[in-house]
Amino acid sequence: MEGGADIVAFPEMAVTGYPPLDLLPPREVRPPAGNRRPAQEDFVRLNKQCVLEIAKELPDIIAIIGFVDYDDCNLYNAAAVLWNGAIKHLAYKTLLPTYDVFDEHRYFTPALNNTPVTVDLGDQKISLGTSICEDIWDEEVGYGVKVVDALEARGARLVVNINASPFHDKIRDVRLRILKTKAKRLGIAIVYVNLVGGQDELVFDGESLAVDRDGRLIGVAKQFQEDLVIVDFNNDGSSNLEITEPHYDREEEMFNALVLGVRDYFRKTGFSRAFIGLSGGIDSSLVAVIAATALGNENVTGVSMPSRFSSDHSKLDAEVLARNLGITYASIPIETVFETFEAELRPHFKGKERDVAEENLQSRIRGNILMTLSNKFGDLVLATGNKTELALGYATLYGDMSGGLEVIGDVSKTEVYALATYYNQHTGREVIPKNCFTKIPSAELRPDQFDPFDYPTVSPLVDDVIENRLSREELLNKGYPAQVVDDTLRRIRGAEYKRRQAPPAIKITKKAFGLGWKMPLVNKFHY
Repeated sequence: MEGGADIVAFPEMAVTGYPPLDLLPPREVRPPAGNRRPAQEDFVRLNKQCVLEIAKELPDIIAIIGFVDYDDCNLYNAAAVLWNGAIKHLAYKTLLPTYDVFDEHRYFTPALNNTPVTVDLGDQKISLGTSICEDIWDEEVGYGVKVVDALEARGARLVVNINASPFHDKIRDVRLRILKTKAKRLGIAIVYVNLVGGQDELVFDGESLAVDRDGRLIGVAKQFQEDLVIVDFNNDGSSNLEITEPHYDREEEMFNALVLGVRDYFRKTGFSRAFIGLSGGIDSSLVAVIAATALGNENVTGVSMPSRFSSDHSKLDAEVLARNLGITYASIPIETVFETFEAELRPHFKGKERDVAEENLQSRIRGNILMTLSNKFGDLVLATGNKTELALGYATLYGDMSGGLEVIGDVSKTEVYALATYYNQHTGREVIPKNCFTKIPSAELRPDQFDPFDYPTVSPLVDDVIENRLSREELLNKGYPAQVVDDTLRRIRGAEYKRRQAPPAIKITKKAFGLGWKMPLVNKFHY
């Protein structure tokens, strides 16, 4: 109101959070009317009650807000147009996505049609169309129904599209292309309002957009933080303003997405402090700087847990990193515990050579120490595995996979180095020691051990399998060595059971392990 706005818009499911998952009753389990009401139905009822209460408290302004509406048989992903203390118009989502992290057909009934509503803006009236997220993506996905086209055909001159669109690399380019193409083709102004914040493994980047009827960009909200942007349109949907699209840095975006994901995960789950196992390697170093940025260095404790195989430089690099970051540092050697385990197990290992079991025991001791510290002090453990390692199964269950959140579980090994480089450059000093970048990656679980992968080859190969879903033939045609391809595919299949037990990983690519990755544990097909 103070800024002179006539209409204010909030994101998709702003009342419930997105996605609410089974806080909503799935379509197939809703009881007949009159039966005992489950907690999910209370959730739905209370969410609409919140919308009605918001309407009563509104000043003299039109508000659009996302929530879950319902009737006797159905739930709807809905947008309410509020003014004069009541819901004056309802729009329901038509295109319900069921790909990647989305599963809206499980809960919602699609709208058959949406119509604009005429609203009074002082001395003029405007036909306002409201659509929800996927309803504007028909330009890209190829749906048979074009919701915004139908709104324009029914007279809408301004369309407000409310969203809960998760961040991933290059998503902005797609959004802008859709908005500009549709606005120019239909000759209408479009406002794209996006959710900002983290929920579970998803990060919503905000960056709401506005384009006029000629497809010119006239408004951009900030990324990864709440923002209020006011834009003005003429009666015909044109504007007297055009702004230049902001310049963005890929690593900066990804880093900021991870920071927001960590910050909101802690804030919304009630945690404030973190424990991180510091190995002196690049992965744990990157997790530490993300955590310190998100939570404040005073709320992060790095724990070094050296064994007889830990190199002096790794122990030193961990300590230097902690000092450079200003986080709390603790060293808890595991050698005595390791020796005790070995002595107790040796009679039961009779006739067996020393192998990966003893190696992984060290990782599991470290995981136990971190989880015990968490249990004692109530701080959350952050796991430090990257996406390439999780894909290949190069991680130890109940060891380095222990924790409440996998910070870089959707960051490839290649991108880990890029983000760490960005951080040092951004801060203008060598916070992450140079040695972390130059040393050969190693778990240091036996003498002269080094990671068994050529990461410059394997890291993009894993991305092509997971994110681009390339087949073996396509990978070979792209130039990857056949032996490496077959070994990588075998490892990805074999590690599925590990990933099923991993902490949630913050999603920053178009395909991440977790909510949007649904693979069977047992199947003979070799992809």
